[in-house]
Amino acid sequence: MQSTAVARPTVPARPRRSADAATADGHAPRGRQDGPLKAALQDDITVRHLDIAESVARSFAATGPEAADIRQVAYLGLIKAVQRFDPARGIPFASFAVPTISGEIKRYLRDSCWVVRPPREVQDLRTEIARTGPALAQRYGREATARELGLELGRPEHKVLEAQACSTSLRPVSLDAPMEGRTWADTLASETGGLERSDDMISLRGAVNELHGSEKELLYRRYFMEQTQQCIGDELGMSQMQVSRSLSRILVKLQKRLLGAPAGNGQAPRSGTA
Repeated sequence: MQSTAVARPTVPARPRRSADAATADGHAPRGRQDGPLKAALQDDITVRHLDIAESVARSFAATGPEAADIRQVAYLGLIKAVQRFDPARGIPFASFAVPTISGEIKRYLRDSCWVVRPPREVQDLRTEIARTGPALAQRYGREATARELGLELGRPEHKVLEAQACSTSLRPVSLDAPMEGRTWADTLASETGGLERSDDMISLRGAVNELHGSEKELLYRRYFMEQTQQCIGDELGMSQMQVSRSLSRILVKLQKRLLGAPAGNGQAPRSGTA
């Protein structure tokens, strides 16, 4: 979404009704009489409550490249709140506007911002962390750890870490971004000689051969048959989350065995089992 400065958002103009809309008794319908007045009142209410929209927007992103975009979406949510507000219900306008604006921002963040969209639960937890983190930082005088955030929000620590890590899916780092005197592109794998690749394959084969049969099957289905985690879970009687966690454990186990294997020996030591 393009960031543009909005000094005074206005309610979109209502289309004029045709002359055929007159009532049978010859009087103009009520909508024609109070339409301009209603539009003017809505414009006035919108302008007088811009601070509400800005306050809600700051609760989602006070700074950063997405802050201006979120503020624009908050203005749009305010306009929708003004148009939908019914004073006959006896609800204060602010009480109606805040959830309307928040909902509009959440939909925008969920549907339009992610380059790689994580599960809804992870997105919501990331938003909770963004709101809770500053308060905990003031309380402790430092940035809160994942464990402290988890205790505050009543969530497991590994869930907090997953939500924090998903930020890279929202705004991926450019491959040209500098990192310790070089770029991320410099860290990508490059073509190597066939001999080095053969050594790697021998080491990997030895590590894979030490896995259990069920672990080998998961690897085969996911990385050779290229089945989705949901498809694997349906066929093996597992949930998608169970498949994801199992694959993560297997990959960590392989990594530990490969890193712990002596040079020139394709067999990874069993002591490296995770």
